[in-house]
Amino acid sequence: MFNKLMGDGRYPLAQRIEDKKRGIGRQKHPVVVYALTAVMVGVFIYELVVNARAQGTPISMKPVVNPMLGPSSSALINLGARFPPCMKLVQAVPPSTLLPCLDDLANPPDKLCNLDTLCGFGGFKGKDPNQWFRFITPIFLHAGIIHILLNMFAQLSVSAQIEREMGSIGFLIMYFAAGIFGNILGGNFSLVGLPSVGASGAIFGTVAVTWVDLFAHWKYQYRPVRKLIFMTIELVIGVGIGYIPSHLGGFLMGLLVGTTFYPVISETKRHRTIMWGFRLAALPLTIILFVTLAKNFYTSDPYAACSGCRYLSCFPTAANNHCKG
Repeated sequence: MFNKLMGDGRYPLAQRIEDKKRGIGRQKHPVVVYALTAVMVGVFIYELVVNARAQGTPISMKPVVNPMLGPSSSALINLGARFPPCMKLVQAVPPSTLLPCLDDLANPPDKLCNLDTLCGFGGFKGKDPNQWFRFITPIFLHAGIIHILLNMFAQLSVSAQIEREMGSIGFLIMYFAAGIFGNILGGNFSLVGLPSVGASGAIFGTVAVTWVDLFAHWKYQYRPVRKLIFMTIELVIGVGIGYIPSHLGGFLMGLLVGTTFYPVISETKRHRTIMWGFRLAALPLTIILFVTLAKNFYTSDPYAACSGCRYLSCFPTAANNHCKG
């Protein structure tokens, strides 16, 4: 079973090399990508319906226009966005804090709701906020039409090819590991007052697997140096546009889990030994990162340990008190 997951076994080595050069993967159809895309499109339609019921229009136009052409921030929080004040007790934003309700249309807002109401999902029931599932639900939510189009384009191209090459089981593990860890890293170091949604962390995880493929199969790549240059430029642009820790976290976890599960072709014992060395190192590092950052999110102030990390998700201006408010 494990050999099948790793892409080893009785599949002839010469045929595997030829398929790699021709871009043929282990399976013909990326069924997980298709299923995820269908669910995400369905969830996004529901987002628009919720906003339309609350504000009268599917796209938030008041009190501010959503530049991504989607629901309001309040609607995204209510539907499961990553929003630390709903996930733990944040001293700067306690449960008594009043924020714009879903149906608020005024600026400044004239309809205010407390966090217990705005966070939804049954509220906190008199206890401290602990909606831990917000590490997962944001993967399925998107900020607007532009956001979901960009993500689904990347998912149906890059992510789909990675699933064909990895197989559905390994891909599914990698995809959600990257998406969840991206939200854990973002929950630690993004500004606590900003809701975050999107599958970008998971998609960046699949992008990271293309780097694993490049270096593990360097000799089988067509013009690998040129490919490395273009991939570096694409990565810099992608991280720059996103400007959020979840992208970086997803990429890092994609490297680690991709190294563990991506079916690498090893012609020599030396190459096989090196790959297994990386795999044996990646697995405990993955667990350590998950446990350490999840614990850090709930038990300490991340900014005390890394005051500069707030700038991963914020460009300092007077409007945001130079990323301190």
